[in-house]
Amino acid sequence: MSKTLLLPTYVLLFFTAVLHSAENTLPKKNFNPTALEDLIAGFITENNLPGASVAVAHHGKVVFAAGFGYAELPDEKNGNRGVPAAPDSLYRIASISKPITSIAIMQLVEKKKLSLSDKVTDIIKFDPFLEGDAKPDQRWKQITIAQLLSHTGGFDRAKSFDPMFKSVQIAKAFNKPSPASKEDVIRYMMGRQLDFNPGERFAYSNLGFCLLGRVIEKISNQSYNDYVAENIFKPLGIDEIKPGKSLASHRQANEVVYYPPTPSKANSVFPPYEPVDTAYGTHDHESLDAVGGWIASARALVKLASSLDDDALVRVLGKEATKVMFSKADGKPPLDKDGKPAPTFYALGWNVRPVENSSNANTWHNGALSGTSTLLVRRHDGYTWAVLFNGSKPSGKDKPTSPSGAIDPLMHKAVDEADKPIPVQQAFKSSKFRLLRQFHD
Repeated sequence: MSKTLLLPTYVLLFFTAVLHSAENTLPKKNFNPTALEDLIAGFITENNLPGASVAVAHHGKVVFAAGFGYAELPDEKNGNRGVPAAPDSLYRIASISKPITSIAIMQLVEKKKLSLSDKVTDIIKFDPFLEGDAKPDQRWKQITIAQLLSHTGGFDRAKSFDPMFKSVQIAKAFNKPSPASKEDVIRYMMGRQLDFNPGERFAYSNLGFCLLGRVIEKISNQSYNDYVAENIFKPLGIDEIKPGKSLASHRQANEVVYYPPTPSKANSVFPPYEPVDTAYGTHDHESLDAVGGWIASARALVKLASSLDDDALVRVLGKEATKVMFSKADGKPPLDKDGKPAPTFYALGWNVRPVENSSNANTWHNGALSGTSTLLVRRHDGYTWAVLFNGSKPSGKDKPTSPSGAIDPLMHKAVDEADKPIPVQQAFKSSKFRLLRQFHD
């Protein structure tokens, strides 16, 4: 994609998306989205990304929602016209699913159906799958719900592997066709040694959140997806978060197409196990449900995250339970390796950055899968935003990071700029007028 070719197209598509979102936007006085528009349109062009959808809310009210670039790049299937990204475009949100799972767990805690100190093996009574002369690791019996939420359960994919993406290997061990079931993945790992003692340290773990999904199912007597839809999305009036699917043929209405950094094919984990595009079938997306399985629009995510604000009109989680969710699992002050106060820490399903000399904090999570990069931020001043990309290309050799990581500090600056009072002489220079003029020029 060349910048010369794409820039006029982005302007046109962006203008269309802003028009589409205007009906659903409740403006904040003096909120001027020019800086946000310029940032995202320039970012996807400079980083050669297909498209993005962005939403910003202020104290629960959406003040900005727009699509940029393409949900689906021009090709023969769409008459070489492409499909524009829009405010209601759905993206795989990957690990932003973890805060959703955390809210569900905290609901059960709040209802006294579960305790954070409960042991996971007292709830999920799966038999370990033992290969050869392997013996069960008794430390499994020590793992608590809080430790799973805080990634301190004893699993370290850097030392062993991530079983959520080893479906073929695990299915083969059970002498079953791939993909392996979620229960088989858990039983397989229960037959192996933990990587460290539970509670000893932090190590990001997808397996831990797979276990939490099964806890939710056991306690609620519902599937994970049904429980979350009924107890989180429905009360908030959210219908733009749905379970994602593995195969391209099962892509949902309004769902974007995913474009990995380097187009390639690999064998599918689904029959007939033939080569497929790497974003479609090389992992079992359905098994990621509580780990990273949801697809969502940016505006649905800010609506969900805003429900956690102290002044939220509709809540799905009480204030005290929310406070616990944003606290360290062990209740101890977060310290860095030198024993000094840490600037950030991982709480129960969320990253947290305390605001200096304040009881407030910024909370966030990002996500990444082949062909998608996502970011959800709750800022201490009442602003919440979501940025979703349907590409996962690093931003450059000098900045080896994901699009969501690269856009994070830039979004803070753009939102600050948008919050400044609009000079009277700029009153007629709305985003729609400006973009229309730019396109016709």
